[in-house]
Amino acid sequence: MEIIELLTPAYEVAWLPWAVQYFFLVAVATGAALLAAACAFASAGSPLARLTPLAVVTLAIAAIAAPVSLLADLHQPARFWHFYAHFTPWSWMSVGALLLPAFVTLSLSLCASWWLGKPAWMRAIAPLLLLSLLTIVAYTGAEVMVVRARPLWNTAWLPVNLALTGWLAAIGAMFIIERFLPAPLRPHEAALQLLRSIALALAGALALATLGWVALGWMAQAPSLLAAARLWQDFPVWRWGMVLSALGGAAVLAVLLAGKTRMACPYYRLVLGALLAGSAWAFRWALFMSVQGVPKFGAGLYLYTMPLGGDGLLGILGMAGLCVALVGLISWALELFPARQHPVAAI
Repeated sequence: MEIIELLTPAYEVAWLPWAVQYFFLVAVATGAALLAAACAFASAGSPLARLTPLAVVTLAIAAIAAPVSLLADLHQPARFWHFYAHFTPWSWMSVGALLLPAFVTLSLSLCASWWLGKPAWMRAIAPLLLLSLLTIVAYTGAEVMVVRARPLWNTAWLPVNLALTGWLAAIGAMFIIERFLPAPLRPHEAALQLLRSIALALAGALALATLGWVALGWMAQAPSLLAAARLWQDFPVWRWGMVLSALGGAAVLAVLLAGKTRMACPYYRLVLGALLAGSAWAFRWALFMSVQGVPKFGAGLYLYTMPLGGDGLLGILGMAGLCVALVGLISWALELFPARQHPVAAI
């Protein structure tokens, strides 16, 4: 009897969990920016106008936290400086070093305009913010899509999926954050139903994008779909992951549909928000971390154990703690300045 021993070497991953935090938070920021820009032109008293405080607070939190996770991923501050001292326009990462500060500046400017009660300023900033967020969506999607060594990433459908899942996560974050806003700033049920309707539209668009990736990929025998088929066929852990992802998507859609009669329940909104945000985060974990466990050549899986320190669990908990701290700080500031608790009439 012949015994064949297979050895799998341990390779360091190229993308650390910090990348998951950054791509998640920056996507939430773009989703919140999109809604905040729309709210700037809403008529006073409308459900969309009632969502303005929630969209602005979510935007402020994500726009501050996202660059922090990016800087942590770079490890050395000098690496950030190199993007400017040695600019390479053919690199999406280098281009992003210019686009991200502009987006953060416009986002915080819009938030400050709302805080100061300047609706005219908000309307002036909103178109620029809309253009900026689209550049962030393009840069973050293209930064991953251009990696040809990973066929699963190398598809034009990837930026679409990243954007749609990120915007769903932004709505999920809003359902969670609204519980911590001062009572006068919380959206009423009509506004919450509007937020749920937006989430349903995004979920439908995501389902269509997924079906388009499968159908067109099958007809063209696209490398991205073939890579996914290989994962399904050769790796049982991926097979179970894909099944659980499909079941999770169906569960999120079912919870969304149930919201027509249950939106008034705060616990329902909390569960819905956690499902939307958690699903988007899990998608990015599978995309960035799990895919790196699949060898580019050969068989088997690379072994990866998430470290407990700053490059792993502690970093994830730290970013979650930062977001919680920002929610608490902004909520305290809104309580401290009661004049900002009646902003809707000014919009």
